Amino acid sequence: MVTAVIGIDVGTTGVKTIAISPDGEVIAKAEQGYPLSTPRPGWSEQDPEDWWRATQVTLEAVAAAGVKDVRGIGLSGQMHGLVCLDDHDRVLRPAMLWNDQRTGAECAEIEARIGLERLIQLTGNRALTGFTAPKILWLRRHEPDVYSRISRILLPKDYVRLRLTGEHAIDVADASGTLLFDVAHRRWSEDVTAALEIPRSWLPQAMESPQISGRTAQGVVVAAGAGDQAAAALGVGVDRPGPLSVVLGTSGVVFAALPAFAAEPQARVHVFCHAVPGAWHAMGVMLSAAGSLQWFRDTLAAGVRFADLDAGAAEWAPGSDGLIFLPYLAGERTPHADPDARGAFVGLSLRHDRAAMVRAVMEGVAYGLRDSLELLNDLGVRAVAGRASGGGARSRLWLSIVASALGLPLELTAVEEGSAFGAALLGGVAGGVFGDVHEAVHACVRVREIIEPDASWQEAYAGGYRRFRELYPALRPHFGNAT
Repeated sequence: MVTAVIGIDVGTTGVKTIAISPDGEVIAKAEQGYPLSTPRPGWSEQDPEDWWRATQVTLEAVAAAGVKDVRGIGLSGQMHGLVCLDDHDRVLRPAMLWNDQRTGAECAEIEARIGLERLIQLTGNRALTGFTAPKILWLRRHEPDVYSRISRILLPKDYVRLRLTGEHAIDVADASGTLLFDVAHRRWSEDVTAALEIPRSWLPQAMESPQISGRTAQGVVVAAGAGDQAAAALGVGVDRPGPLSVVLGTSGVVFAALPAFAAEPQARVHVFCHAVPGAWHAMGVMLSAAGSLQWFRDTLAAGVRFADLDAGAAEWAPGSDGLIFLPYLAGERTPHADPDARGAFVGLSLRHDRAAMVRAVMEGVAYGLRDSLELLNDLGVRAVAGRASGGGARSRLWLSIVASALGLPLELTAVEEGSAFGAALLGGVAGGVFGDVHEAVHACVRVREIIEPDASWQEAYAGGYRRFRELYPALRPHFGNAT
């Protein structure tokens, strides 16, 4: 038998479960997908039972791979989703997910009731359609029969915890994304719940991420866990100020541990409790990062391999001969918080070809990440390097572009299992394999490669970024839903 800790990540497209050894080696892993429902435009829902069935399948697969001596389990998952339970813990309706956009009116109501400045002081964030609290208000207004039967609410990974252990619990990092949490004091906000008339009894116990939240039927301890971004940051070693997490996934994230709680005055970056007890983090989120290149390939280069697009883009000099891409294909969150923002190519000429447009897409995403870094710098973040992850990080060209645009070296870690890996580290702390989160990171996270900024590119990207910053306000009046 091999001593192991397990991480379970309840994602939007499926559950990923991994088992790792005490030195961070991945022993086994398994994934199981499930569908996403969009019953109306802008709606996004899933059946919580799908999460539980997928979790069971992946745990059985990991056990079948020979993983028996499990010392602890950690949980991670998609944030902000709303699971409504009755007084017998039965699911009342499909879960409303993080990317559900139906709650615009409720977000405005929340900011009017509490006041934007006060809301940011209490929660570190403004009301966004993806967050949990607006979903509760939407149910009260549009599905009063469901609302009247609610006894408990949970987030996605916490429903899996309930099925694993029978316990209602949440971690402070995931709770920070509900808009019901006093992030500075790491507790549910009596002020916000009272103002929104949400019963405090509905909310699960909030715990620090490595705390034991319960035990499985076999007696294995289950850590409180963390939301996917906080867990993924732990998985690449962002457990303290210094390195950043730079995620080039479908969306893009720049994530930094903070020395103390500090809300961005306009809440253009999210400030949440970190998965490290007593610590906080801030992160900027752009909605279309690697997703921008996926869109380009699917729309304008169907059937072309990403490697071939990458090779063509490498033939163009930095700056793409004046061509700039705005990556706002699905609206934007950081720094503009504008669901009506739209993408654009600006500066096209007869000289430009498909490869130039690919390079411009990569550079536009790098500039969008730079927007987040600038806001983090204003909060006192002094980054020494970025730890890169996500599908876009497979492109060395794109990593060089991002490193040069940010002015930071980008580091790749030996294990690229994302949120599930960070969850496993938390499970190891809960199970006593590691003394604390810092020890877990030190034991298991190793850098395998460093991509340095290209000094010859940085002047071009400094000028390109200045032009990029000028384009959103100039084009905003011309976006489709602008008034």
